[in-house]
Amino acid sequence: MKLWIPFAVSAGTLLTIASFVGAGWDAPPVETEQIGYRGTGMYIHKDIEKEEALRAANIVPPAPWEADPSGDRAGDIYENVQILGDLSDDQFNQFMASITEWVSPEQGCNYCHNPENLASDEVYTKVVSRRMIQMTQAINVDWKAHVGETGATCYTCHRGQPVPAEYWFSDLEPKPAGNMTQNRDGQNVVAQFAGNSSLPQNALMDYLLNDMPIRVHSNTALPTGTNLAGTKETENTWSLMMHMSESLGANCLTCHNSRAFNDWDQSPPQRVTAWHGIRMTRDINVSYMVGLTPVFPANRKGPEGDVFKVGCATCHNGVQKPLHGVSMLQDYLDSLAKKGPTEVPDYSTYEPGVTQIMAPQTLGSMTPIPSGVMPNTDVAGLPKAVGTAGN
Repeated sequence: MKLWIPFAVSAGTLLTIASFVGAGWDAPPVETEQIGYRGTGMYIHKDIEKEEALRAANIVPPAPWEADPSGDRAGDIYENVQILGDLSDDQFNQFMASITEWVSPEQGCNYCHNPENLASDEVYTKVVSRRMIQMTQAINVDWKAHVGETGATCYTCHRGQPVPAEYWFSDLEPKPAGNMTQNRDGQNVVAQFAGNSSLPQNALMDYLLNDMPIRVHSNTALPTGTNLAGTKETENTWSLMMHMSESLGANCLTCHNSRAFNDWDQSPPQRVTAWHGIRMTRDINVSYMVGLTPVFPANRKGPEGDVFKVGCATCHNGVQKPLHGVSMLQDYLDSLAKKGPTEVPDYSTYEPGVTQIMAPQTLGSMTPIPSGVMPNTDVAGLPKAVGTAGN
């Protein structure tokens, strides 16, 4: 008889009991909400203390002042205003004050501007911010199926930080040691973008950048040959679901019915909203983030050289509705609730610290720019004198 077995079991039991009754441990207060029929297991459990912290972290800042929409247009007053030129002078300055507080409250205006030449595009963050304004306008106009009338502003993601707290990138660390461990298919490591699980660590690349099919649930108990998705595809999808659950502070039953995960007709309406959200996030990464790769410096890229990308957590920050569903958009309808010019520069020509003006090939007026001549320059190609600059 192996005498060590009962001793090991006893020691393990004592350690377990000690971990629960020892000093410094207490069960968190939990709030449970039934969201489905009784007996289906459709309950959402939330840590009350964590919810209080999230409420404190999701307070909407007020607008600095109520902007006057009348008066001269910003594009007529200031140089190199490519996106927001149709705002009034007061609206433009209100938005500039707001975006400073949203993105760079410590660094101030100089985070995006050369203080000696505010119209210059030599600071890379100014080039990026212009594209991000276009992105936010597109979210509010083109993706109402996900954001509704609540919409989004720069603060939704940035929360007073130059770089949003939540983003993702291609993660291949730690590298395999070689030989039999050469290919672990992105698993058996702590996947920071999959809830710190051992699920595939780069699943977001497949779903939030590429358009790999997500559905892996079969309609029959036994294989029929119609569903070719196997264990690997299921684990990949599970990795995405873990990311979404962690991002929204919600469990699976927020979007799925526990008795029929695959059936859309029996799912809560949030599943449709999430479907649009996945496609919106993919569009943001493909249409806006990846194109800025030549502009971002190395410290704004992942270890494999790809730009930081948007995930569900970037906006949601741990709550089901960003900022608990409170809208900031009503104070910025003219700047962010409609689209301005949508043209995009050739970012491959950007030179950090050198580029003075980076304009698209056509401005908002759709007036062609002569070949070899940049806007807001004289015939020699030198920047014109400027008063102030914006986006």
